[in-house]
Amino acid sequence: MVNTFLKIVLLVALALLALKLLPLTLAAGCIFGFATVALTVVGLSILGLVLGAAILVGALLSPIWLPVLALLGVIALIKRSNRKTVA
Repeated sequence: MVNTFLKIVLLVALALLALKLLPLTLAAGCIFGFATVALTVVGLSILGLVLGAAILVGALLSPIWLPVLALLGVIALIKRSNRKTVA
C-alpha cells in the first residue's frame, strides 16, 4: 500500500516538474530548430558559391581543355577505325 502511494506521489511530482519546465523545453526546441534551419541555409549558399566558382573556372579554362578533349576524341576515333573486326 505504501509502495503504491509513493509511486503515485512520484508520478505526480514528475508531472508537475514537466509542466513547470514545458516553456523552457519549447523555447530550447524552437532555438535549436531555428539554428538548424539557419545552418542549412548557410551550408546551401556556400555549396552554391563553390559550384558557381567551379563552373566559372571551367568556363575560363575552356580554351585549354576543349581542344585537348577534341584531340583525345580524334585519337580515340583513329584507334577504333584501325581495328579489324573478327567475324
